[in-house]
Amino acid sequence: MKTIGYAAHSSEAHMQPYHFERRDLRSNDVAIEILYCGVCHSDLHTVNGDWGDQPYPLIPGHEIVGKVIEVGPQVKKYQVGQHVAVGCMIDSCQDCDQCHNHEEQFCRNGVTMTYGSDDRIDGNTTQGGYSKHIVVREEFVLNIPHGMDLAKTAPILCAGITTYSPLRTWGVTEGTRVGVIGLGGLGHMAVKLAVAMGAEVTVITRSNKKEQEARSMGAKGILVSTDEDALADSACAFDFIIDTAPVKHDLSIYTPLLDIDGTLVVVGQVGPLEELMSVPLVVGRRRVAGSLIGGIEQTQEVVDFCAKHNIYPECEMINMDSVNDAFEKLAAGDLAHRYVIDMASLSVN
Repeated sequence: MKTIGYAAHSSEAHMQPYHFERRDLRSNDVAIEILYCGVCHSDLHTVNGDWGDQPYPLIPGHEIVGKVIEVGPQVKKYQVGQHVAVGCMIDSCQDCDQCHNHEEQFCRNGVTMTYGSDDRIDGNTTQGGYSKHIVVREEFVLNIPHGMDLAKTAPILCAGITTYSPLRTWGVTEGTRVGVIGLGGLGHMAVKLAVAMGAEVTVITRSNKKEQEARSMGAKGILVSTDEDALADSACAFDFIIDTAPVKHDLSIYTPLLDIDGTLVVVGQVGPLEELMSVPLVVGRRRVAGSLIGGIEQTQEVVDFCAKHNIYPECEMINMDSVNDAFEKLAAGDLAHRYVIDMASLSVN
C-alpha cells in the first residue's frame, strides 16, 4: 500500500513528508486509515537519537486512532469501517511466558515496537503513526468503545497506559494517598486516572503555578518540591508516588515522602538519574521501581476505563506540518496537555 508520512532522516533534521509503502496484508493483519495520532515525549527522544542510534528515515507516532479499511482473511475481531486504536506495540512472539501472561511489552523474544523496530517476519523497519495508513497484526489492534471522542482518545494509547499500569500494579484504590511528580503529558493523565480510582491525589511540582490546573483535574492540591519546609512537613504522606518527570533528577528529594512500605515508580525518565540516597529506603522499607507501558489486555482496559469515567487527556489539535514546532515546544517545557495531529491535514500528494 503506497502512503505518506512525516519522517526524520537524521537526529538533527526536522521531519518532512516521506512517501513509502506499507506491507501487503498478511492473513491476520488489519489495515487502518489513521485519523489522529498523539505526539509523545518519547517520539522526541527517539527522533533525536537520545536513546541510541535509529534506523532513519524514521516515522514516529504510537498513539494512533483510525478506521479499518481492510482485513486479512483470518481476522475475526474487526471489520471494515470500525474505529480502532494502536499503541506502542504491534507484535510479539505470542509464545513466551510474558506473552501468555498478557505482558507483551516484556516479550522474552523481543517486542516489536510501532516504529523503529525490525518486523518479526520480513525484517523491515516499522514506521509509526505520523502517516496516513498503518498495517497491524490483529492481536495488537484495540477496540474503541462507541461514543468516545476519537481525537482525544489517541494519547490514552501511551500516556494513558503508561500511568494506568503502575496505578493498577501497585493497587491504587479508594483512599490511597498518591503523589504525582510533574503535571505534564503523563502527569495530568496520572492525576485523572488516580482520582477516578478513588485515590487522594497531590501533584508534586517545582512551583505553585499549576495549582489551579491540578485542582481542576481532581487533585486535592500541590506540594512544591523546592519548598524544604513543605517537604519536611509531608514526610510519610504518600502510599504511592508516580514520577513522570522526563529528565535526569534526584529521587532522594521524594523518597522520604513515602510512608513505610510505600513505592515510587519512575515512568518519565528513561536514562540516568542522580545518585540515590539509600537511607530513606532502608529505614522505611520503601521501594523505587520502574514501569513500561502495559500489555495489550491492560491497554484495552484503560481505554474502556476512560470511556466509562469520561476521562480524556487535555489535547491541543495541530496540523501535520506543525509537528516540528510541537517538538520544539515539547522540548522546552513540561506541557500540561498532549498534542494530537489531525491526519486530515496530511496531503497524500
